[in-house]
Amino acid sequence: MAESSVGAHRSSQLNDPWSVPPIYRLPVERPKVRVKADILPGISLAGTSTLLAFPLVYLWSLLAPTQRFRVYEAGLAPLDLESWHRFDSLAIFGFLSIGVGVLIAAVAWLMRERRGPVMLVAAVLGALGASAVGVLSKGMFLGKYDIAEPPSVGDVIVAAPTLDTWWVIIAAPAAAVVVYGICAAWNGLDDLGRRLG
Repeated sequence: MAESSVGAHRSSQLNDPWSVPPIYRLPVERPKVRVKADILPGISLAGTSTLLAFPLVYLWSLLAPTQRFRVYEAGLAPLDLESWHRFDSLAIFGFLSIGVGVLIAAVAWLMRERRGPVMLVAAVLGALGASAVGVLSKGMFLGKYDIAEPPSVGDVIVAAPTLDTWWVIIAAPAAAVVVYGICAAWNGLDDLGRRLG
């Protein structure tokens, strides 16, 4: 009796035009994160990206404004509004660092067979290394501002641009994370397109 009622219920579902048949899908194997195969390319990317510190510092030395000081008996005092250039040089270095981070993330994303979290970490470390080495070597291209003779009282001297804080080094890795994340979100594939086929 129960079997006939179940059969009648199934036949009524099949004859009902408004019933939606269940959708059966084959189980899809999700691609796994590959770490071991991506470590060496990630180290190469991070190490090579750190070398971008030198063009970064060179461009900064060309673009960053100098500060003019007047020499007094008590010491140096900046001329009117010259102290603002401290922020200007910091902002210029920050914007150049953002450009470096975007470049590193774009190169990491173009390495299609290696896309994934390992390359993201490598891009972030490379961008951080480029910024940190850039801050450490900021005086490399500032030799033209060296003063040959001691200045006299009343003279105006031109001082090299400076970086007063280390917080600027977070600009490049932050830009790398944002750009790589946007590319991954735009891609939308489970394996981020690693498979070429």
